[in-house]
Amino acid sequence: MIQENISLKTFNTFGIDVKARFFSSFSSLTGLEELLTSYSATPFFVLGGGSNILFTKDVNALVLKNEIMGIDLMHEDEEYVYVKAGAGENWHQFVLHCINNNWGGIENLSLIPGNVGASPIQNIGAYGVELQDAFHCLEAFYIAEKRMVTFTLSDCEFGYRNSVFKKKYKDQFIILSVILKLRKRPSFHIDYGSVKQELERMNVKELSLRSISQAVINIRNSKLPDPKQLGNAGSFFKNPVIPAAEFEKIRGKFPDMPFYRAPYDMVKIPAGWLIEHSGPDEATKSWKGFRRGDAGCYLKQALVLVNYGGATGQEIFQLSEDILKSVKSKYGILLEREVNIA
Repeated sequence: MIQENISLKTFNTFGIDVKARFFSSFSSLTGLEELLTSYSATPFFVLGGGSNILFTKDVNALVLKNEIMGIDLMHEDEEYVYVKAGAGENWHQFVLHCINNNWGGIENLSLIPGNVGASPIQNIGAYGVELQDAFHCLEAFYIAEKRMVTFTLSDCEFGYRNSVFKKKYKDQFIILSVILKLRKRPSFHIDYGSVKQELERMNVKELSLRSISQAVINIRNSKLPDPKQLGNAGSFFKNPVIPAAEFEKIRGKFPDMPFYRAPYDMVKIPAGWLIEHSGPDEATKSWKGFRRGDAGCYLKQALVLVNYGGATGQEIFQLSEDILKSVKSKYGILLEREVNIA
C-alpha cells in the first residue's frame, strides 16, 4: 500500500520530522519489483533501519522501507557455517541469534544500530572487527537492468567504513540479503579499545561469545545514548587515516595526540579526541557537551551528535559543518562524516 505525505520521524534514529511524498514497504523481491514498476516515473529512496542517515529536508520521492526478513543456515563444513539474513533484519538481533547458536565472528559488532542490509554498505566495524572479516557474499537487485546480482568479498571492495555501494555503485543496487561465514570454533578478539578491561571488570573467568558481546554492549551503553531516549545516529564522523609522515608533523605540535598504526604506513587518529580538543570558543576548548538549541554534541562522547528533541536536520548538519571547520583549522585534518546526509 502506498501512503502519501508520511512523516519519517519514527523511521530515523535522529527523530527528524520530515515528510516523504510517497511511502511503502516491501518484504520480497516480487514486492519490490511491483513497486518500482508501478512508480517507474517517480524517484525512489530505500530506507533500512534509519540509523545512519540525517534528513535535512522533505523527501520528494517514493521512500521504500526494506522489510525482507529471515535467517537461514545455508551450508556448513568442519570449520564454518554460512548464514543468510534478510536485509530487513535488525543487526543486533541477528548478532544475538548467531551467539545463541555459538557461531563466532560478529560478537564484537554487538549493539551497532541499523539493519543487516546496511552493514556491507559502510563495512560496519567496532572493537577490532569489521564486517568484511566474516563476509561471504550478498544478493542485490540491480535497478537499471532489473535483475539480481551476487557480490563476493572481492566484488565489494571493502575499506574503512567503505564499499563499492557508497561511491562506485551508489544508488544503483538494493541489497536484499547478506551471507556471512561464521566460525564453529570461535577466535576471540579482545585487544582493541577497552574490551579486555571490561571483561576483567565483569570478572569473566572463561571467554565466550556471550561474554565478549556483553562487554561490548556495556562499553557502548556507557558512551553512546539510546536513540529511543536521545536522537542520534551513533558515531557521526569517521576516524581519519593519514600518512605516517603527515602525522609526525602534526604530532610535533600536539605530542599528546593518541593514534593507532594502520596498514600501508598510515596512522588512524581518534576523531572523538580531535573534536573534544578543538572547541567552539576559548572558554570551553571542547565541542563535547556543546549545545545549540536542540542540536548538540553528546556529553559522554564527542563523536556523537544528538537531537535533544526539536532540532531540524539542517541545524544538526550545520553543527557538523562547524565541527569540521574547527578541527581543520586547529589540526589541519579534514574529518569525514560517517552518517549519510539526505
